[in-house]
Amino acid sequence: MKTNILLAIESSCDDTSAAIIIDGVVKSNITATQDVHKAYGGVIPEAASRNHEINIIPVVSKAIKEAGISKNDIQAIGVTRGPGLLGSLIVGLSFAKGFALANNIPLIEVHHMKAHILAHFAEKPYPPFPFLCLTVSGGHTQIVKIDDYHDMEILGQTIDDAAGEAFDKSGKMMGLDYPAGPIIDKLAQKGKPIYQFGIPKIANLDFSFSGLKTSIRYFLRDHLKEDPKFIEKEKENICCSIQTSIVNILMAKIKKAADETGISHIAIAGGVSANSFLRSELKRYGTEYGWNTYIPKFEYCTDNAAMIGISAYYKLLAKDFSNQEITPAARLEF
Repeated sequence: MKTNILLAIESSCDDTSAAIIIDGVVKSNITATQDVHKAYGGVIPEAASRNHEINIIPVVSKAIKEAGISKNDIQAIGVTRGPGLLGSLIVGLSFAKGFALANNIPLIEVHHMKAHILAHFAEKPYPPFPFLCLTVSGGHTQIVKIDDYHDMEILGQTIDDAAGEAFDKSGKMMGLDYPAGPIIDKLAQKGKPIYQFGIPKIANLDFSFSGLKTSIRYFLRDHLKEDPKFIEKEKENICCSIQTSIVNILMAKIKKAADETGISHIAIAGGVSANSFLRSELKRYGTEYGWNTYIPKFEYCTDNAAMIGISAYYKLLAKDFSNQEITPAARLEF
């Protein structure tokens, strides 16, 4: 039986990552994070792309070494084509093109958001088809129906801001460091959801978080007028209230999708799927409604090359290859 050894590259935002996948099994998954953006409260695209240029060769070298192979063993290379920051994507795709050309191996383009979903096939138990996936990140919020590795349908998505952006922008209004999502999660565990915010009412399976952000901004403004130390005094309760509001919106929509489709296999994916309250709520809903729930390991929630490699592996089996003419895409059709 032929062994399939694949190198995967992820560089869609501010994490440079490389992984080795052998016959669909993750053998290494190396990621270099960028701390430069914390001082600005968000990702600076130019700084991100420059740091990718610095990190990509050391990260790839470490992934190859950790997997116990040589670069000559690699039979294909998968890479994120989009969506993402154009400058960041250029670095990863240029490296992948050059590597494929120099080693005369297939080049496989990967859709970043589809890869988040297929991260569920990095380790067993795998969700059976069809299943629903609530995919939540800094730039995307989607409910996707998955019928096959290559057959996915968006049932609902955000019409404005994403859930991850709602976390980070709310944290910025509170003076928290970037990224604020994990900080809010940690502080929320010590608080109670005693404050209420305006919740958008969207009839279908789509999402909206811009109104919630506005409601939080006015809430903080009004309370700070009365007490300039309000955030300092109530930080844990505010974070818990924000987190509860966001997660409640997400869970209400995935419940609606499950009811409408009759699908009881429910997964979460993307950076926000690392949120402890979202993970616990999915388990609770699973118990209450008889769902089979699938929650990825933390290392497969944030941007990583293992998920790119898993997606590329199934494309490799289908001989779905790309050519050297492909270009990075900041926006890419699902």
